[in-house]
Amino acid sequence: MSALFHQRPVTKQALRILAAALCLPAAIPALAQTTSQPPNPTYSAQSIVNGATQTVEALAPNVIATLYGTNLAFSTDAVAPTDIVGGMLPTSLAGVGVWVNSIPCSLLLVSPTQINFLIPYELTPGTVSLLVARQGVAGPGVSIQLNAASPGLFVWNVNNAIAEHLSGQLISAAAPAVGGEIIVIYAAGLGRTAPDATAGQLAAIAAPIVNKSGFQVLLNGTPLPPGSVLYAGLTPGFAGLYQINLQLPQTLPVNPQIQLSLDSQTSPGGILLITQ
Repeated sequence: MSALFHQRPVTKQALRILAAALCLPAAIPALAQTTSQPPNPTYSAQSIVNGATQTVEALAPNVIATLYGTNLAFSTDAVAPTDIVGGMLPTSLAGVGVWVNSIPCSLLLVSPTQINFLIPYELTPGTVSLLVARQGVAGPGVSIQLNAASPGLFVWNVNNAIAEHLSGQLISAAAPAVGGEIIVIYAAGLGRTAPDATAGQLAAIAAPIVNKSGFQVLLNGTPLPPGSVLYAGLTPGFAGLYQINLQLPQTLPVNPQIQLSLDSQTSPGGILLITQ
């Protein structure tokens, strides 16, 4: 497949659905501030999850993660185009920052109860420490476990995989996938790429995952032939977002369960690909 095919832009419809999958609100009123010292940010290792799967175990370098807690920020602030300088996501929003192993993390959203951030690409598997600070007031340091990869599918409408036809139309009950067609699926946690990503930088070109030989797409638990995956790698124009260009088999079950497998990690079940 050509590089142009790899770099097909994400459509506005998919962007809206991806934003909803990550719970990026349009606006939430700021919390009222008092003259007394506000409480410290509160969270735990069990409240930090993969932003796609919402599971604690599925964390890895370059994963879009979500941290839930209280007193995390005084207001809600989602990253805007003006926050992106030199193609880099900000590491501070509304005076809030997240550090993993003392590395400042790129941020997508901060709010009083939720932070969406990118686990730094340069980290390696193992136990790492995480800290949140709000305008100089720090929360607890917690330890989280990173895998080499933690595949997950972004979903909409509860349990439908976010996927598109090559035309850019969302795959839905009104426009289901059909046997033999090529579709684009959006995912998280597919690990290192070639070339390597720069932490927090929007991908400028297609960058395939390094471990493509160990990557599988499963329909109803059955792996598709390796040649079905035409591309698995970073989505140009985004940080931490992966896409899979997949040729579906000619004989296709109706609304099969779809999962991703990589490095002995398999994405959660129960997610469906809408088919005809």
